[in-house]
Amino acid sequence: MPAPPGGAPHPEWVNAAAGTATPVGSSGQRPKNRPRGAGTMSQPFSGVIKLDVRDSVPDWDPYKLKEAPAGAPNVLVILYDDTGLAAWSPYGGRIEMPTMQRLADNGLTYTQWHTAALCSPTRSMLLTGRNHHQNRCASITEGTTGFPGSAGRLPAECATIGQVLQDNGYSTFWVGKNHNVPEEDVCSGGSRSEWPLAKGFDRFYGFIGGETNQWYPDLVEDNRFIEQPYGPEDGYHLSKDLADQAIRMLRDQNSSNPSKPWYLWWCPGANHAPHHAPQDYIDKYRGRFDDGYEAYREWVLAEMVTKGIVPEGTALTPLNPMPEEVANPGDQVRPWDTLNDDEKKLFARMAEVFAAFSEYTDAQAGRIIDYLEKSGQLDNTLIIYAADNGASGEGSPNGSVNENKFFNGYPDSLEANMRHLNDLGSTHTYNHYPTGWAVAFSTPFQMFKRYSQFSGGTCDPLVISWPKGITAKGTVRTQYHHATDIVPTILDVVGLAMPNTYRGVEQLPLAGVSMRYSFEDAEAPTTKKRQYFAMLGTRGIWEDGWKAAAIHAPTSNKGNFDADRWELYHVDEDRSESTDLAADHPEKLAHLIQVWFDEADKNDVLPLDDRTPVELLAVDRPRSEPPRTRYVYYPDTSPVPEGVAVSIRGRDYKILADVVLTDDSEGVLFAHGSRFGGHSLFIKDHKLYYVYNFLGEDEQILESSELSPGKLTLGVEFTREKAGQNGESVGSATLYVGTDSVDSKALRVQAGKFTLSGDGLCVGFDSADPVSSLYHDRGSFPFVGGELLGVGIDVSVDQYLDLEKEAAAAFALD
Repeated sequence: MPAPPGGAPHPEWVNAAAGTATPVGSSGQRPKNRPRGAGTMSQPFSGVIKLDVRDSVPDWDPYKLKEAPAGAPNVLVILYDDTGLAAWSPYGGRIEMPTMQRLADNGLTYTQWHTAALCSPTRSMLLTGRNHHQNRCASITEGTTGFPGSAGRLPAECATIGQVLQDNGYSTFWVGKNHNVPEEDVCSGGSRSEWPLAKGFDRFYGFIGGETNQWYPDLVEDNRFIEQPYGPEDGYHLSKDLADQAIRMLRDQNSSNPSKPWYLWWCPGANHAPHHAPQDYIDKYRGRFDDGYEAYREWVLAEMVTKGIVPEGTALTPLNPMPEEVANPGDQVRPWDTLNDDEKKLFARMAEVFAAFSEYTDAQAGRIIDYLEKSGQLDNTLIIYAADNGASGEGSPNGSVNENKFFNGYPDSLEANMRHLNDLGSTHTYNHYPTGWAVAFSTPFQMFKRYSQFSGGTCDPLVISWPKGITAKGTVRTQYHHATDIVPTILDVVGLAMPNTYRGVEQLPLAGVSMRYSFEDAEAPTTKKRQYFAMLGTRGIWEDGWKAAAIHAPTSNKGNFDADRWELYHVDEDRSESTDLAADHPEKLAHLIQVWFDEADKNDVLPLDDRTPVELLAVDRPRSEPPRTRYVYYPDTSPVPEGVAVSIRGRDYKILADVVLTDDSEGVLFAHGSRFGGHSLFIKDHKLYYVYNFLGEDEQILESSELSPGKLTLGVEFTREKAGQNGESVGSATLYVGTDSVDSKALRVQAGKFTLSGDGLCVGFDSADPVSSLYHDRGSFPFVGGELLGVGIDVSVDQYLDLEKEAAAAFALD
């Protein structure tokens, strides 16, 4: 508004005694020390405001962003998946990890660091420093049940380490695996409230789901889905790409803001299935596991004792320790001496590929470390190198060359698998080793991933290096710690505290304790007092060197938790938890059981849930998009993830594409899945094809005669007739050009998903790992030479879905 004649303040303003013009408020004056437009400030405005800026004095302090504490280090967290304590060379294992060894030689190796026994829950704790039930992450993101500890979305009371560091002068980067986003949000139109950029990270590059193909990953950059930058034929592997992206982010940071510290969470797909690695790394391990998993356990335990990882006298636990009435048959181990020669050869090769995958990824982590050293940043970088849960038993007693077969309830045959012996780890397989190696790589403990009551599921590698801040080098630390302790340790090192209130919400206190006290004193007593464990119906409690474990298998549907038998271990004296002392110390056991219930009440653990995957999958959850019977998809859109795409499983379906064809028309009209299972409608050599690739084993092909140019409706109809021997849908398919039937044949259709994560529904192209070998040499084979108007899918007939297969797939993600 113009000032009145003579330059006097506008009537809306009152001239205060000090000469500062102040707006009229309800009291007739501006709130003290708060200029109009300032909003909320961390401190009051201390400048002077007059009518003329030349007579005024600015004060920038209320508007400055916070800076990190002076000398605060960079923080690099390297987090692997699915790795037991006995796999890697710094812990005595046969898998060579030179980068981790380099950091261990310049830092500390922890021998009693624990996790939640599953990926999503552990990662939630590494994000917030609170227990996984406080994070509403009782299980994987696909297994939420609608209770306070199992709702799947991080509560506002649990600010993340990214948010705290971002608000205090750090740049924050997340590269690699996520798996902390609800399945319904993993799509282009879904909520971004749980995605990394909403949780305090400036940049994200990686994959959102629980696993992905390492040669053809499903990538996200920041808040959008993207295609991979190049293919495996040009040297692509996800681990390499993730290192490239991390180095690029750090290089950009160092170029523009070298004085600003950063936090990088680097989460490769390793060692989660599929186990993919370059051939030269696989060749390096030829013959190293030929002695079998039982011999490996004996050998590696001796190595672990020599390195001080476990004490002298630590005993091996049984290969199959769970009582028969409790044990899950899918988690059993077949003794090595019961295998035939081909099975031994196959299982040994699977271990070789796993080892190659691990070491190759470690080499990529080494490239990041090399960059930090060359750029002068390594000395003041706190590096935490760890794994999120024990070795994976999802490979079944027999392993698999296509993991999706197992999760479709379709058996692997030894004959078929042996045909892929020399393909393991390549683009042609989606492999996972058998349960025997899960036990071996979790030596000397009982069981493996998912078993939260045993250290086989929870005791994981952890190396911490900070050249500037840790003078002790190459030494072992035996203090008992947990994933909840990482955030408090980072904050302690940085010189910050978790805020009591964040964005107006009172925060839950940190569940963990700082480990910094152990950096210089190997003999310092453990400051951790107790830690509960609970996962999929399993539960345990550690307190002051003693542990109680309920003997209950995950997802066993046994219920009757009141009748669980508990075992008692004196972990300080019996590191492998091999000797049950319940009968000798009943008072101690009773005390620990009560402590577990106290912790369960405090952390929203109840109700306990050991329901089968089929029952958990059937839980009625909120959906961003209700299921419908007709779907329409259009070209020039990103792939639609399977979690929100139309499902044709266990039902009749029709796929119709509206096109305008010319003599030059060719390419994919519709595709969903990959070479390991999927279906595709496409035009090649002037003919219409429909291929249903059944679990990578059988390309069932329908083919038309030559097409004529013009506007056409092209499609296929499947009519389900019955369930096959392994739950697959059996029926007939008919190919149509317009209203004319041009081909028909019997068809088998998968009972479960095409993939556990990724390879979404595509219109006008296929994913990078094509469904059909008929156009593998054409890449994604995009539709050209005409116009694709859209694709409709009708699934209006009742569904006959085998939920057991669906559920098994969901719970394989972690």
